Amino acid sequence: MADIRKRVEEDRGLLKTIQTFVPGFRGYRIREDLRDSDRMLRAQIAKQLGMQRRGLEDCRSLVKDFTSPQLDSIGRLINNYKKVEGAVQHADVGYSGIAADLKVKEPELNRLYEYDAGMINDINAMSWGVERLRTALEAENKPEADLELKSIKTSLNQFEDKFGKRKLAITGSEA
Repeated sequence: MADIRKRVEEDRGLLKTIQTFVPGFRGYRIREDLRDSDRMLRAQIAKQLGMQRRGLEDCRSLVKDFTSPQLDSIGRLINNYKKVEGAVQHADVGYSGIAADLKVKEPELNRLYEYDAGMINDINAMSWGVERLRTALEAENKPEADLELKSIKTSLNQFEDKFGKRKLAITGSEA
């Protein structure tokens, strides 16, 4: 995946470019661009989570037996995906006020972006799990489908835990 930070920097308009030359405003402009980059990256991650959720919704229609515990498991997974998708989309972007106890500066914002970018591999692994689940359900292979459901649930929980620790990654504190 291309580094969004470079694209945001390259796409600065005239006003934003001028702002980087104004003393006292340069740091503000750079931090805002970093926050925008991270926001765009998280939007991409949330979009991929949404695509996986829709894949699970398609998988749910492949379950032939309406009394199957797989139907319930897929429904719970879909709800968990919705929750994680919302958390990613609406996560804190690293703002700090003028008199904040903890200032979020450029190095911390870069660490935040890197941390979020590192989760792309986790997203891809979960996507492959949804595809394997679809294949198992189409083949009516219940043991394989159950195994994939557990795997996807574990991966999603690990992703949620990792995403929940992003504040710790940039500040060294969970508070």
